[in-house]
Order: sequence, then structure tokens, then C-alpha cells
Amino acid sequence: MSDSRRELPSMTALACFVTAAREGGFSRAGEQLGLTQSAVSRQIALLEEWLQTPLFTRHGRRVTLNEAGRGYLEDVEPALRRIRLATAKAMDRGSRRDLAIATLPSFGMRWLAPRLPGFTARHPELTVNFAARSFPFDLREEHFDAAIHFGAADWSDAEMVPLFAEQAVVACAPGWLAAQGVTTPADLVGKPLLFQTSRRHAWNRWFARAGIVGLPPLKGPTFEHFLMLAQAAAAGSGAALLPRFLIEPELTAGTLVTPFPIELTDEGRYYLVLRPDWRDHAGLAKFRDWLVEAAREEGGAGA
Repeated sequence: MSDSRRELPSMTALACFVTAAREGGFSRAGEQLGLTQSAVSRQIALLEEWLQTPLFTRHGRRVTLNEAGRGYLEDVEPALRRIRLATAKAMDRGSRRDLAIATLPSFGMRWLAPRLPGFTARHPELTVNFAARSFPFDLREEHFDAAIHFGAADWSDAEMVPLFAEQAVVACAPGWLAAQGVTTPADLVGKPLLFQTSRRHAWNRWFARAGIVGLPPLKGPTFEHFLMLAQAAAAGSGAALLPRFLIEPELTAGTLVTPFPIELTDEGRYYLVLRPDWRDHAGLAKFRDWLVEAAREEGGAGA
């Protein structure tokens, strides 16, 4: 079995060689590296002895790269540059003070943002930057540390931490409710219904939970984001199925009401999606711990 250490020269010697080749002399290399001219000369002599070939042609106190030195420099310099970049990247990742988090827009606005001061108070040294994303993507390629996802635990090449499930309720404007004469769940059949784009069958499931079955697939205007859906319902466009924790401000203000106590628990869950190497980022580990704790404080149900 070969000893890999015998195939790797001293990093100090390599740094002296590359710098001397770039600067055109041992003295200038020493100035760049904080070493004496004799120390640089000694390191390069050790490298040449290790390689069993000279790398410079000496002209008194002047030196120039010979053919072997030029070939070695061409191979070694890019490798040293990559090592420096990789080392800086690793050091930066371990000591970073910022986080890049992708979040579902409605969740970010109504659940995450109001709780962020709690995280900032606990970890004032960290800055969290948010961007709105609605569908899975490659965290590394998009340069995100983590994301908020709703649905199944099916995000590839990531670690998923469950946060909580979601309870949806029927919500509508009080004026719309009175004008439509809706007093029982059955009264909603045939009335204007609003839909969330990714949950087209939620109304059929809610009616089934209310004991109303045999309905054909229901149709109506669709909205990609819950807050758009909530605004349309508050404006009197129809009834919508909305997560209760996302519409607490509207319920408190009275712009939306929930006429029935029937709740629909979605099959999916909210997840924190982490890059596989998240443990290398101390700040991200702190964010994970805080978010899991915040979700637990909400009773595991988000509201």
C-alpha cells in the first residue's frame, strides 16, 4: 500500500515555489510571504530535492524557471488556488452570520415574519434573508440554506424537519354570507367557491367531512397564494377554505367569518427543508432549533 504522504510535498515549499515563480525571485517572494530570502531559498531547495529535479536556473542571485519548473507551475498553481478557495469557503460556512431561507409567501408573511423578532432577540449576531418560493428546487444551485415546504416529505437531496399540520376552515365575508342565505354546509353547494391552485379537491373533501357526498368535481376561480385567496373572500367573491392560522388578522378584524366549526386537516404538513450539510453551518442549526421550538409552542397545529 502506498503512503499518500510521500506523494505530497510541503505546502510551505509549494507556496514558496509558486510565489517565487510569480514574483521572479526569492527575495520578492520572501516579501510577499513574510519570510527571509534564505528561508524561501531553503524551502525551494527542499522541494527540488524532494522532486529529484531542479525547478530554477540560477544566475548568481537571479533565478528563472527552467522547463521542469514551468511545467510544474502550470500544474500546481491552479491546484493551490482551488485549495485556498475551498479552505476559505469552509471557514466562511462555519462562521457565516447570514442565512438565506426560501419560504412559501403566505406562510412567510403570516406565520414566520411575526415570530422572527424572537429569533433575532435570541441570536442578534445572525441575519435572516427571506425569498418567496412556492415549489421545490435545488437548494445548492439556488444558494439557499433552507426552505419552508408544504406537502409530503418528498424534497430530494435534503433533510426535512416536520413542523405542523394545517387545519382549514370555511371563510367568507359576513355580507356575502348574509346575502347568500348560507346557514348550513349544504347551502354552500352551488354557491361561488374559491380555490387554492395546489388544492383543487379540498372542497370535495370538506363537503365529505360535513356529510355531503356524491358531488361532482367542483369548479371556481383559483388563486396561487392563500393571502390572495383570503383577500378575494374578504371582498365578497365567494367562500374559501383557508388555514385558520393564516387568517387570524381578518377574523379578528371581522372582514372574514367562519360560519361552520368543521375543520379540514390536510394530508400534508409544513416542513423545514435543510441542505444535507446543514450541520456545518452553526447559524443554520440555531435557526432550525428555534423554528422547531416555535412550531411546538403553537401546539403542533400552527394556531
